[in-house]
Amino acid sequence: MSWATFVSMRRAVARGETTCEAVTSSFLCAIERSRHLNAFTYVDAEGALAVARKQDQLFVAGTAPPLAGLVLAVKDVLCVKDWPVTCASRMLTGFRSLYDATTVSRLKAQGAIIIGRTNCDEFAMGSSNENSHYGPVLNPRNEAYAPGGSSGGSAAAVAAGLCHAALGTDTGGSIRQPAALCGVVGLKPTYGRVSRYGLVAFASSFDAVGTLTRSVEDAACILQVMAGADPRDATSAPVQVEPMETSAFSVSGLRVGVPAEFFGEGLDDGIRHAIDVILDQLRAAGVAIQCVSMPHTRYGVATYYILAAAEASSNLGRYDGLRYGYRPKKGPRESTGLKELYVRARSQGFGREVKRRIMLGTYVLSAGYHDAYYAKAQRVRSLIRKDFERAFAEVDVLITPAAPMPGLKLGSMVHDPLQMYLSDIYTVTASLAGVPGLVVPIGEHASGLPVGLQVLGRPFDEARLLRLGGFVMQCAGGQRLNGILPRRSETRSEQDSS
Repeated sequence: MSWATFVSMRRAVARGETTCEAVTSSFLCAIERSRHLNAFTYVDAEGALAVARKQDQLFVAGTAPPLAGLVLAVKDVLCVKDWPVTCASRMLTGFRSLYDATTVSRLKAQGAIIIGRTNCDEFAMGSSNENSHYGPVLNPRNEAYAPGGSSGGSAAAVAAGLCHAALGTDTGGSIRQPAALCGVVGLKPTYGRVSRYGLVAFASSFDAVGTLTRSVEDAACILQVMAGADPRDATSAPVQVEPMETSAFSVSGLRVGVPAEFFGEGLDDGIRHAIDVILDQLRAAGVAIQCVSMPHTRYGVATYYILAAAEASSNLGRYDGLRYGYRPKKGPRESTGLKELYVRARSQGFGREVKRRIMLGTYVLSAGYHDAYYAKAQRVRSLIRKDFERAFAEVDVLITPAAPMPGLKLGSMVHDPLQMYLSDIYTVTASLAGVPGLVVPIGEHASGLPVGLQVLGRPFDEARLLRLGGFVMQCAGGQRLNGILPRRSETRSEQDSS
């Protein structure tokens, strides 16, 4: 649609070429036409239009806040007052939130128009968005493929032009991997940069709220508003939020590291070639490219899935059918004992992947296995964090692939969880270290699917990531690669002209 990015739409409204209400109506029509993608679990058309009309009045009065007119979707794990929040699970069917998540309240206060909730893997556990109680989401770039997960609904909604941007959450790559597979911009901030208050927890030491957008500028605008300390979240960092200025994408003198461990066996040749072309263009722009070593990367997937499952087992213990969540009806011949109620509630309320991770997490925390698995994984996590610290002593940022392959065919890995977990190989280490990550689209694979590049940075250095990401997208917009075609709709010139 016209004005597909918030920045371009904001300029158009200021010039009197459109209105917030008109743009919101266009998105609502697009959502209705694209219902088969299954990207949304809930849409609030009346509420969104009412907010849009209010923002139009503020534009006329000259008092429009910074995000006035931003049409935003929210992943179904973040609380929005009076809206359902189900985490795409039967366990929370019918539950409505009593309050707004901090991210939601901050964005609302600055003019964002919240249009609806996006589908996701159940309790954010998955890499393909096929683990949802509401069914899988289709990738709008090729509907035979999954959009990635767990924020697949958010990525698909942005890629299909159903909203300007969407909030997602990233625990082990759940923003970055679907951003790559859907050809959009995905930002995972530093752990603690954005409040987790109002986020239904999966793994509390990993979970990060971030964005999926069609441009780096939009990601910067949204992060600027939602970042910052929150007294309701003890893990939010009291770090000043610097201006996220992206208008000048100067990269001369930047030191970029390329970790050899991310470019080994298993990486698709087309993705490797696309990244090599970008690295050559960065060299030509005055960027110093050097190889770095991160030797503990090989242990990332195993370490992540031990620790994340352990935390999930603890966090999901509250859903027992008695105090919270789905409560099954008793059959005429079924026992009314407490243990039987727990078993039925959790067996019926949770899906297969969530139960798998709860059982795995309970096992690694159990007596006799805690030291062999959980404690050892915590020590390896420290080693992975030190790998990043050593690398960032030599370079300013790291460039890596975002996913080992250009796409996941629907149903191809549903019955092979190990292969699904391995698809997170390039994203989990940043989550283990708590560093920020940005994925930007750099072209199309020979298969026609998008290719994404991941940029990783020092803690709380999102501004540098965004500047580099913007420059990379400019490079990608003007090139034609052997077997890889650039996504023209993502070029800066087209964004401005729209």
